[in-house]
Amino acid sequence: MMDELLQNIANIGFPIALSAYLLVRLESRMEELKTSIINLTKAVEEFSIKRD
Repeated sequence: MMDELLQNIANIGFPIALSAYLLVRLESRMEELKTSIINLTKAVEEFSIKRD
């Protein structure tokens, strides 16, 4: 009984903990990428307007 419980915790808990850790670590990088994409879009639009 105890072995099954520990095995279930290891099988279910570890992937959840790993996913949560990765989401927290990658969140700031995703925000930076979002900001960069927005800035790039604005730069392309400005370049396009100046070119016309």
